Amino acid sequence: MDNHLIKFAICVDNDRCEDLELLKLYQVLPDDMAAQRKFIRVIGESREDYLYPSKLFVLVKLPQAVEEKLIAVLPKT
Repeated sequence: MDNHLIKFAICVDNDRCEDLELLKLYQVLPDDMAAQRKFIRVIGESREDYLYPSKLFVLVKLPQAVEEKLIAVLPKT
């Protein structure tokens, strides 16, 4: 896993997406094709990645120390 590519997003709307939890922090995977279509690829509870409309999330920039701690506890893919 290339750690400098890891990003995070917070779910701010789960309209018609019952599997998303409001205000939960999700790991984001880079996906240029999805982004062009206004979608975002996130890792869900099952550790599988899924596409959702970008408007359901807000990307967050975390302090480096926080991001490092989160990366350390993420399951290795």
